[in-house]
Amino acid sequence: MVMEEIPRWLSAEEEQAWRGFVRMHDRLRFRLGRELQAESGLSFADYAVLVELTDVPEGRRRFLELARAVEWEKSRTSHHIARMAKRGLVVREECPEDGRGAFVVITPVGRAALEAAAPRHVAAVRRAFIDRLSPQEVRVLADLSRRVLGDLDEQDDGCG
Repeated sequence: MVMEEIPRWLSAEEEQAWRGFVRMHDRLRFRLGRELQAESGLSFADYAVLVELTDVPEGRRRFLELARAVEWEKSRTSHHIARMAKRGLVVREECPEDGRGAFVVITPVGRAALEAAAPRHVAAVRRAFIDRLSPQEVRVLADLSRRVLGDLDEQDDGCG
């Protein structure tokens, strides 16, 4: 018989930290996404895809690599890329080497949209979040994020 592990309930302080983090994340995403959409016509998802594509010199990524980078399921990625392609922000190119794979490539329209949106979006991120932290707090947050994401990446690598 397998014994069930007793849950390690959160302390009041841990629960406050966790719930505060989740609420802050959700509110920031909502507010920043709303501003981004209103000012540029790009959704948060559009912006994330375009940033991932401009992070590589040739502006193209394998479809599944892009899906992993933005942490979306294959079907969500496929539908979103199709919508972005209809708007001329990206194109989908078949991979001649393997026939099954495809690339997502940023277009000049997509690059121009990102270049127009980025200054205002960064200003909004700074105003809503970064400027509310001290330089030391920014470093601590960056360290915490790397640690948690690194652990999650290791766990994911172990499962797949």
